[in-house]
Amino acid sequence: MPKEQSNQFMHGALILTMAAFIVKLLSAVYRVPFQNIVGDVGFYIYQQVYPLYGIAAVLSSSGFPVIISKLAAESGVGKRNHLAHGLQAAFLTLLLVGVSLFSILFFAAKFIALSMGDVGLTPLIKISAFMFLFLPFFSVWRGYFQSVGKMTPTAISQVTEQLARVTAILVFAYLLTSKGYSLYDVGSGAVSGSILGTIFGLLILTIYVMRNKAIRMLFQKGLSFRKFYKTAQIVLVHGTAICLSGMLLILFQLIDSFSLYSLLVQSGISADEAKAWKGVFDRGQPLLQLGTVAASSFSLALVPLIAAAWMKDEEDVIHKKAISAIKITTVIGVGATAGLVNIMKPTNAMLFANDEGTFVLSVLAIAIFFSSLILICSGILQGLGHVFAPGKFILIGLLVKMGLNILFIPIFDTMGAAIATITGLAVITVLMLKKLNKRVVVIAVLKKIFTKLIVAVLAMTAVLQLWLFLISLLGDGRLVFTFAALSGVMVGAAIYLVMIVKSHTLTADEIALIPFGKRLVRKERERK
Repeated sequence: MPKEQSNQFMHGALILTMAAFIVKLLSAVYRVPFQNIVGDVGFYIYQQVYPLYGIAAVLSSSGFPVIISKLAAESGVGKRNHLAHGLQAAFLTLLLVGVSLFSILFFAAKFIALSMGDVGLTPLIKISAFMFLFLPFFSVWRGYFQSVGKMTPTAISQVTEQLARVTAILVFAYLLTSKGYSLYDVGSGAVSGSILGTIFGLLILTIYVMRNKAIRMLFQKGLSFRKFYKTAQIVLVHGTAICLSGMLLILFQLIDSFSLYSLLVQSGISADEAKAWKGVFDRGQPLLQLGTVAASSFSLALVPLIAAAWMKDEEDVIHKKAISAIKITTVIGVGATAGLVNIMKPTNAMLFANDEGTFVLSVLAIAIFFSSLILICSGILQGLGHVFAPGKFILIGLLVKMGLNILFIPIFDTMGAAIATITGLAVITVLMLKKLNKRVVVIAVLKKIFTKLIVAVLAMTAVLQLWLFLISLLGDGRLVFTFAALSGVMVGAAIYLVMIVKSHTLTADEIALIPFGKRLVRKERERK
């Protein structure tokens, strides 16, 4: 890869990473005011169908655009009509997929709602179905722009879509709630807000398409059935494999949508109470997203470097970058998980007005650690050419989650769902680490830093618990909980990072990639 092309690749990867960070952050943050507006039952209603939207969003923003960009880049080496035919084949393939998924969700909405145990969700599922009609447009155009090194259209369309979506959801929720509409009507309005945001994102992308005159490629003649069939196979198989990693937590949520509420009702809990319990359980989703974003955003920047090194057979670079990515993700993931568990009670009360479900949410917070490791391991494995391995492991984890939900929820209620989630993610993590360890010795590295991480967590926990005890003497109002949660984040992070630096868990270069890491390294050197 020429130096100029390599620089362009890294610059584009940085743009997409920043856009993904903003989108994930917005996706996590808006749920807090939304829950405050609609309450736990309203939150349950929205979260029941959110995974359907989430799947469509991931398909059109990550998996399919990535594989299409690869196909387009390879086709672009030859004549322009090869590129056009490749894009046409991909568009037709995803059009068929999108229309099929739309039809299934729209016309079987009542059956799906009954399978979830709540027929009132039918209108929300029908509205969610429309998301899949946008799939071919987003996927092909984002894939095309990424193939020619233009990451800006993808980034701007993703951020615009999410901003418009979040704004519309909150505005619709507030207006409909204030006017006395039912919570199911409010949920329908929120899902409609998601569709509105998607339309805004598509409009932005369409402007770029028109400016680049790329629309002509879809109308170029000469596409053969052989070309269509070959492209369709690659797009569907490889694209789906890549998508599974991005849909990890969404798929776990989908399993809960179909089983948690219905199993609670079957175990003898009233329908209204089960909805509220599911809504409280769903409070964990924005917390998991925030924790995962914090734990993975810095290490994900290393994945494109690993892919580039693999293409150039630079084994030393692969080994160094992969180990750094795993170590950084582990350190931040452990810190984020332990920190959140320590401050879960004030955080829960600060964000959601009360501390209901704190113990269950504390157990669920362990998912931050596992999902962060899964995300980075999946990225490294795919960067090394193991496209299908992560998807296979994720499917195994999903089967574990489904089985344990059925077994544990009737016994432990929502705690059963939390345990099932942690166990399923743990299985995936172990399988991915074992696979990656065959290429890069990561398990030995993790064992080496294990004791140091335990000491850092214990030190942070001791200081945090003392700090929270002192704050509790001020009272237990929401303002006090807010102060406890926010100050707890700063105190806990400071203690944890100091312990990490002093124990030399990470190298100076690795610490520099963590927020405030450079300053800590500089101060440590000055003391010496």
